[in-house]
Amino acid sequence: MSTLAAPFRLPRTPARSDLVAKYFRGLGDPTRLRILAELREAGELSVGELVERLGVPQPKISNHLACLRWCGFVETRRAHRVVFNRVADPRVEAMLDLAQALLDDNAEHVAACCRIDEQ
Repeated sequence: MSTLAAPFRLPRTPARSDLVAKYFRGLGDPTRLRILAELREAGELSVGELVERLGVPQPKISNHLACLRWCGFVETRRAHRVVFNRVADPRVEAMLDLAQALLDDNAEHVAACCRIDEQ
């Protein structure tokens, strides 16, 4: 009998700053941001619709959606055999809008930054 390790585990006492950093890493992937942009535009989309719109293989879309759901960025709704994904909370959209506004003021610096890419 084998014991499987849990797919998710927390340190004994995670520091709040560690959790916030990890939360933002959930948004740190371009595909996940593209998924959120598509969901914002459409309201709700199935995995198949996201695959078609983004041109990314279904397993990758599903893995990214799992991350986005786990962190609370996306939620689902089942309609018969189809599962629809949508942005979970208006605050997620507000956070993305704020990030875009800040980026508008700092785009050149962000583009030139080598330190973020190194981590």
